[in-house]
Amino acid sequence: MGKVIAGITLSADGFGAGPDQSLDNPLGVGGRGLHGWFYPTKTFQSMIGKSGGTEGADNDFGARGLAGFGAYIMGRNMFAPMRGPWPDPAWNGWWGENPPYHAPTFVLTHHPRADLPMQGGTTFHFETGGIHAALDRAQTAAKGKDVRISGGVSTMRQYLEAGLIDEIHLAYSPVFLGKGESLLAGLDLPALGFAVTERVLTENAMHVVLTRTV
Repeated sequence: MGKVIAGITLSADGFGAGPDQSLDNPLGVGGRGLHGWFYPTKTFQSMIGKSGGTEGADNDFGARGLAGFGAYIMGRNMFAPMRGPWPDPAWNGWWGENPPYHAPTFVLTHHPRADLPMQGGTTFHFETGGIHAALDRAQTAAKGKDVRISGGVSTMRQYLEAGLIDEIHLAYSPVFLGKGESLLAGLDLPALGFAVTERVLTENAMHVVLTRTV
């Protein structure tokens, strides 16, 4: 069975999303600035159908987050801006007809919805049984490959607290949000068995990889 790997961008003050998330501000007010390290990269430019882009460490970390995974897990908040029962069955995520995952992707939700096949090999499955049920399904679908916990903050905290993540990449962006969703508030990563195994500083981000050793 493969590993469970997570990755998220945080502000310098530890927030993975700003306040007041909405259709116009999917990452909250000021949240778009979190990913300033990723937007110029060759990996991101390819995602949006463009050529060119920067190479180097930022691109390498971005590519690692989107390649080689057998399945993905995300929270509903990452998939859609609406809450409660699904009001718009036409909503298929933020990524257009060809999402960047290209693998089975399990969306945590309290409200059932039919599977949503997309172009490029992504099928969204809507899991109402909680984080353990989603992980069981994702590991079965991954067929021995690693599973990626893509976010958002609440989903990643739940998997961290449950001791279900083997490795996590934190990309710290040099912006301050002041408030929003904090990933690590109240969490003791050393007590959860994590140690820093990789660290890279670039002009636009500080990349830290932590691996669970116990």
